[in-house]
Amino acid sequence: MTSSEDTDWIHIQDSPEFVELKRRLRRFVFPMTLAFLGWYLLYVVLADYAHGFMATKVVGNINIGLVFGLLQFASTFLITFLYVRHADRKLDPLADELRERLEGDRR
Repeated sequence: MTSSEDTDWIHIQDSPEFVELKRRLRRFVFPMTLAFLGWYLLYVVLADYAHGFMATKVVGNINIGLVFGLLQFASTFLITFLYVRHADRKLDPLADELRERLEGDRR
């Protein structure tokens, strides 16, 4: 890699557009990660310390613990859907613009 190629990457990394791209990513990822970890921790704590509550029957042999466990999967799919939507609307257009600019500078 030549020195000019290094400068290109450093210039892009320091550009306001790239800084904005990182900011948009972090504004989604950090809160969503904290929310999911909090939800998962709640599930684990309830499973360990609230046996009676988690064993409460909802319908037939289905109890609250099973419902909460299945909701863990549902929340994972929901987070994936929300991230894809966020990336399509907020991240990809800016990333495409940066890529086009970088590739245009190399031609």
